[in-house]
Amino acid sequence: MKLTTQIMVGIGLGLLVGLVLHGYPVGISYVEPIGEIFIRLLKMIIIPLIMATMVTGVLSIGDARKLGRIGLKTFLYYLVTTVLAVVVGLVLVNIIRPGVGLELGAGQAPDLPEQSIKSIFMDIVPKNIFGAMAEGKVLPVIFFSLLLGSALTMVRERASGVVVFFEGFNAVMMKLTDWIMRLAPFGVFALIAVLVGETGIEAFGSLAKYIITVLVGLGIHALITLPLLLWLVGGYSPLRLFRHVSAAVATAFSTASSAATLPITMECLEEKAGVSNRTASFVLPLGATVNMDGTALYEAVAALFIAQVYNIELTFMHQVIIVLTATLASIGAAAIPSAGLFTMAIVLNAVGLPLEGIGLILAVDRVLDMCRTAVNVWGDSCGTAVIARLEGEVLR
Repeated sequence: MKLTTQIMVGIGLGLLVGLVLHGYPVGISYVEPIGEIFIRLLKMIIIPLIMATMVTGVLSIGDARKLGRIGLKTFLYYLVTTVLAVVVGLVLVNIIRPGVGLELGAGQAPDLPEQSIKSIFMDIVPKNIFGAMAEGKVLPVIFFSLLLGSALTMVRERASGVVVFFEGFNAVMMKLTDWIMRLAPFGVFALIAVLVGETGIEAFGSLAKYIITVLVGLGIHALITLPLLLWLVGGYSPLRLFRHVSAAVATAFSTASSAATLPITMECLEEKAGVSNRTASFVLPLGATVNMDGTALYEAVAALFIAQVYNIELTFMHQVIIVLTATLASIGAAAIPSAGLFTMAIVLNAVGLPLEGIGLILAVDRVLDMCRTAVNVWGDSCGTAVIARLEGEVLR
């Protein structure tokens, strides 16, 4: 039985057990530790996982000095589109407020430095990276890991031992991640059972509004933001490009994997759209690694949804941190099995939100995963066409 099927079974059993235990706190107390252990395992792995995936992700790109003009354009384009996607998600979730009305307990705003945007950016640069790791601060670890990976690409031969260490460290973290994911069905079962046992079936009433919010956000980004950038910056017809890459987008939707779709996306852009192999072979693999517009948007919406469900008011500064974290965490998302779960844990941890909320959104994650992966691949395709046009290529 596939892991996705096992998780769905866990959700179903958790729902049934939760209904049986509703109103019986003693019974709930026996199930609760299972979910708590799963959450602790997620928290345990966040910091080392960030460092491993970020460093090796940058190493896989190659020497930063050799990226040149096309590399700079690609990075800037992908960064802008990811930030735009996150902002769209945050605006929608603040307007629709899908989690309001379902209170799983009153909460307090996380204790984070929020005097100004300046203080947030200052906190990204750690005074002591080991202190930041010990305190579970996500953004400083991401910043340090990106710098460390960039430096290693420039001295790869002289620091071959360090490069081998991080590649091995990443492989070890992937194995640990795989072990924890094998426990996900049990963790999700317990989280759902406790949630329903404490609140009843009403806990899932807000999920319809949450799904609509995510889908509307993905639709706006895929049908408005990306086509406008393609048309205004790249001077190319969005409808024509979609006809060229529709097979890749459909494959991404069915497989929920950007990496698995990469060969088809590359073939569509080279054979049908006329993008050169030089551009496609650089921009597309890079996009499959660092350009996760749909995933970043989903994480932003889910984070605020969980805050609303737990009746926690996030300030503007907290939401700025969500923008930064969702954008940066999406860089390593492709290298992580079940990326949505772990990158979501990173975003929630950054603003001090309860990781138990993951159990609620996992109930509908599979369908949303398919949708956001399709948006990711469409975003990679638009980015490749834009860069090709900026490089002076004539597309079909």
